[in-house]
Amino acid sequence: MRKGIVHLKKSDPVLAALIERVGPFRMNYDEPGFHHLAEAIVYQQLHGKAAATIFKRLTDLAGSPLTPEGILKLSEDELRGVGLSRQKLSYLRDLAAKTQSGELNFGQLPALSDAEVIKRLTEVKGIGVWTAHMFLMFALRRPDVLPTGDLGIQMAIRKHYNKRKLPKPLEVEKIAKCWAPYRSVACWYLWRSMDIKTM
Repeated sequence: MRKGIVHLKKSDPVLAALIERVGPFRMNYDEPGFHHLAEAIVYQQLHGKAAATIFKRLTDLAGSPLTPEGILKLSEDELRGVGLSRQKLSYLRDLAAKTQSGELNFGQLPALSDAEVIKRLTEVKGIGVWTAHMFLMFALRRPDVLPTGDLGIQMAIRKHYNKRKLPKPLEVEKIAKCWAPYRSVACWYLWRSMDIKTM
C-alpha cells in the first residue's frame, strides 16, 4: 500500500497532512464470507457496544462462524431473544436463505467487479449500498471504494476541507477524484482522523 500512500500525498495536500498526523496505514480486514455480512447487518444503526453484545449472543446460539444453517435453525423467538429487531431477523433470514440456495455465492464475489458485487449484495433484504461498500473495502480488500453516503467521511471532509456543511455525495466524489485508484485508503485516513486529535 506504499504506492497508494505516495499517490495520495502527492495528489492532495490536505490528505498529505492527515497521513503525517495519523501515521501508518493499518486497515483491519475481515473474511469475505457469510459471517462478515451477517455481522454487518447486526451492526447497522446500532452503537458498537450494543451491537457487539447482540452479535455475541447470536454466535453463542447459532455457532461461530455464523452459517446460513445456523441462522435458519433458530426460531423467530430465539432470534428475538438475543436482541434482534423483527426487521433485522428478517434480513438475516433472507441472507441465509439466499446463501443456502446459491443465489448469493460468496465464492464468486472476489472475481466480480465492484458494481456487480454491489448489485448482488443489495438484492438481499436490508443490505444497502453502504453495507456493500463496507464489504468491498473490509472483506474483499478493494483499494478504490468511495462510500459517498458515509457520515464519517462527510464529517471528516467538512472538518479538514473547511466546508460549512456536510458535503453531498457529488461533492464528495469531486473532492475524491484525485485519490483514485486508492480511495479506500484515503477513506481509512479520514475515519482515523476523526478518532485522534489532528488539529
